[in-house]
Amino acid sequence: MSIFRELTEGLPRQGPGSAETTLRALGLTRGIPPRPRILDVGCGPGAQTIELARATGGRIVAVDIRQRFLDELTERASAAGVLAQVTTVNTSMFDMDFADASFDLIWSEGAIYIAGFAAGLGAWRRFLKPGGWIAVSELTWLVPDPPAEAAAYWARSYPGMGSIERNCQIVAEAGYVDPDGFVLPVDDWWSYYGPAERRVAELREKYAGDREVLATLDEADREPDLFRAYSDAYGYVFYVMRKPAA
Repeated sequence: MSIFRELTEGLPRQGPGSAETTLRALGLTRGIPPRPRILDVGCGPGAQTIELARATGGRIVAVDIRQRFLDELTERASAAGVLAQVTTVNTSMFDMDFADASFDLIWSEGAIYIAGFAAGLGAWRRFLKPGGWIAVSELTWLVPDPPAEAAAYWARSYPGMGSIERNCQIVAEAGYVDPDGFVLPVDDWWSYYGPAERRVAELREKYAGDREVLATLDEADREPDLFRAYSDAYGYVFYVMRKPAA
């Protein structure tokens, strides 16, 4: 198993979030039909997938490129009693070939950055039915002049990271209406970083004599340390919007 797989597999989440935040964002969608058809893009191990299944009673197509995450989602959905509502699809978000206008709701927590915020909103729009909703969480600058250390780190890690103002412009340019959203609470970051830091500590013991692996683990520790210092400068923002009905 590669060190990347050991760092990521089996964790409850692959990014910041919580059941409460998923349900809050879902509550911003209006007019979703009973038992909607939902596309969850970059679902990971599916914590949000299960919450959506419980809350809506809908049918969810959960897409991820890593089969291990889909296997974890299947196990969790079965334990939660919602497996019959979830279909997993192992494919890249760049290769999705679903029929046009086939979903009432598109969901993506912490994954649209892979496509790019503007590119993802533009490419996925065709999968939405007229009047359908899309909700995505995206890493976002919260201040106009971020601290130099944070700016330098994210310039390397996510150079496409924008401000709330710029992302709202992108939402409008992509042809969506009724935009809404909110900044994820800081606690949502630690629901992700807490287990991840414990995993790093375990791997430090396992690979105590391996300099290359330890250097990778040092880099893995840097991100939560940076957030501790600059959580007021950036965060995840949920952007919720609707495709016009006509």
